[in-house]
Amino acid sequence: MKWLVNKVLKQYLALRMKRIERYMQHPEEAQERWLRSMLDTARHTEFGRKHNFGDLKNAADFARTVPLQDYDSLKDDIARMMHGERDILWPGEVNWYSKSSGTTSDKSKFIPVPPANMHGCHLAGSWDSLALLYHNRPDMEIFRRKNLVMSGAYDSLQEYPKTKYGDVSAVLTYHMPAIAKSFYTPDVSVVLQPNFETKIAQVADITSKQDDVVMFGGVPTWIIVLFRMILEKTGKQNMLEVWPHLQAYMHGGVGFEPYRQTFKELIPSDNFAYQEIYNASEGYFGAQCDLAQPDMLLLMDNGVYYEFVPVEEWEKDHPKTVHLADVEVGKLYAIMITSNNGLWRYQPGDTIEFTRKYPHCFQITGRTKQFINAFGEEVMIGDTDKALAETCRQTNSVVSEYTAAPVYFSSAHNKGGHEWIIEFEREPADLERFNQLLDETLQKINSDYEAKRFKGMALQRLLLRAVPKGTFHRWMRARGKFGNQNKVPRLANHRKFVEDVMHYTE
Repeated sequence: MKWLVNKVLKQYLALRMKRIERYMQHPEEAQERWLRSMLDTARHTEFGRKHNFGDLKNAADFARTVPLQDYDSLKDDIARMMHGERDILWPGEVNWYSKSSGTTSDKSKFIPVPPANMHGCHLAGSWDSLALLYHNRPDMEIFRRKNLVMSGAYDSLQEYPKTKYGDVSAVLTYHMPAIAKSFYTPDVSVVLQPNFETKIAQVADITSKQDDVVMFGGVPTWIIVLFRMILEKTGKQNMLEVWPHLQAYMHGGVGFEPYRQTFKELIPSDNFAYQEIYNASEGYFGAQCDLAQPDMLLLMDNGVYYEFVPVEEWEKDHPKTVHLADVEVGKLYAIMITSNNGLWRYQPGDTIEFTRKYPHCFQITGRTKQFINAFGEEVMIGDTDKALAETCRQTNSVVSEYTAAPVYFSSAHNKGGHEWIIEFEREPADLERFNQLLDETLQKINSDYEAKRFKGMALQRLLLRAVPKGTFHRWMRARGKFGNQNKVPRLANHRKFVEDVMHYTE
């Protein structure tokens, strides 16, 4: 019976693939349709009336009339919505919110997830990702066997219990279609429980006794922790000995390159598929469409209208934006969204670079608030991930976590530089060589860094500090960031993170 379900759903995904192929070649049509639809839908909301949505005729009117938004500009409105007020940013009462630590002035941010956004963006993006995966790999058996996703938990707002909030994986898991839940392991009640340490132990115990897991998803750090627990319980050498039918891993949220070698060792198969996805708290924006290419397709028919802020505009109070038709391949942009969750010309903080057009594919390069540019070097997370991956390859080493920050000029340092804190899964034989090679590789990847490093005139060679295993977990736990969706901040233009980490080396 399950083979028949898989066959029928393959046909459904093939139909979705035809729609995807249409907007690959004609994305502007889908984008214009979504902008018009969202403006019409929200014209009677408080935000829509304030900005005259009913009078806006086109994208130019929209960009001219509606100012750019970030979380700080919307958080008061979102707080009202969470306490039951209706028709603020989106029609009706919104009862679900995705929670993210983000990079705002607040400890957490809460993004509205009305039904239109849940079904028309997040779940639609999930189906489209599967359509792309099956298109690449027609032998997939996702709807014949079991799938595992390490999700977070959700809670109710104490002052208004109708409001629920949790990280985006928990919100998606709760609203997962019944057909998908029947192919999900373990039971949803297990993966949605709030105590993460109890949860991961139970997931390991349950799934270590199963042999039909075909696909998994989740943040790489915690998937690795889970797999090691399973291998310890079973006494197996790798995950293929536990789950012989494994076919694919959907990953996103953090750069994957530092973890790739570890996964190759855990899953020693050249036929295993890795698919990168871009499912943020604010929406489902991208998915890898060609597993042989290291970029993602921008999902342009899923409840999101996009604009892009060129790097030279980032620091301006009123930056100019670029529309989809005018983006340039190889140029750095901050992404801006208008979505069917009530975020209007909103900047999530992520930066991307387009790799091609028609289809519009891109790579995430970092965040507008996670980079090092203390000396004009403009080092982004994409640069450091690539440099680290290449250095590990050449030294046969594996990194589990890292963070980096500038070393500013001072009486102790007459030249500036960068300091890296690295936790190794497998240490290099020669740490000094690793340090030198990492610095040289980063120069090859980033010409601005190379220029500042020229003959050591402006920047000294990066300083590397290796810390014991478990250091980053202890630090994240102390910060109250222990759990599936919490990510180690990779880069910062300040030294707080690197200095804090060093307090948890024992």
